[in-house]
Amino acid sequence: MRNQPNPYVAPHASGGAVVSGERAAQVLKNTYMLLGLSLIVATGASVFAMSTGMGYMSPILTIIVYFGLLFATSKLRNSAWGILAVFGLTGWLGFTTGPIINMYAQIPGGMEIVSLALGGTATIFVAMSAIALVTRKDFSFLTNFIMVGILVAFVASLAAFFFNIPALALAVSAAFVMLSSLLIMWQTSAIIHGGETNYIMATVTLFVSIYNLFLSLLHLLSALSGND
Repeated sequence: MRNQPNPYVAPHASGGAVVSGERAAQVLKNTYMLLGLSLIVATGASVFAMSTGMGYMSPILTIIVYFGLLFATSKLRNSAWGILAVFGLTGWLGFTTGPIINMYAQIPGGMEIVSLALGGTATIFVAMSAIALVTRKDFSFLTNFIMVGILVAFVASLAAFFFNIPALALAVSAAFVMLSSLLIMWQTSAIIHGGETNYIMATVTLFVSIYNLFLSLLHLLSALSGND
């Protein structure tokens, strides 16, 4: 079994090298530390956007800047500059979330929906991380399902936006809730099993999962409340 290649295969996987438990624990610690700082940066950027009354950001602009920053982060992932790139990426996503929250703040019960989405996101993150950490199970068998699922959901989200199909948009949100939840569990498992040794890219994966999870829950809860 030890001669088999590492089963975790992701665009940013660090060569598939098997690492010791001590090394994996260090990667996990660094990932959680950087993730915590990234959430602070994103929250600050979101509050700034809300306080300045920034208007709703174009999804196309959001995606273009996001992929640009993601590319930069990937290129700089093995240097200290990669940490700044992570803050740039998470700050941008937080900044684009501010106008969305402001929009919900203007409708009856909107902030309750935001609070529920935040609470749901935190609960799911803790639960899925705990499953990976407590069971120590190898979830690499989910790799292809998650990657293909995200690609399909992303394409479907573009179709829902350009063709204005509310039902498809709801289905996409539900799909992203499931896929983001699985991705959190998968990434945590990849770290503890040595499938991801770069804490910068692990942080990005977890943050983007949290971001997509929050926005998807926000959309679903809004629809269920009749405000969407």
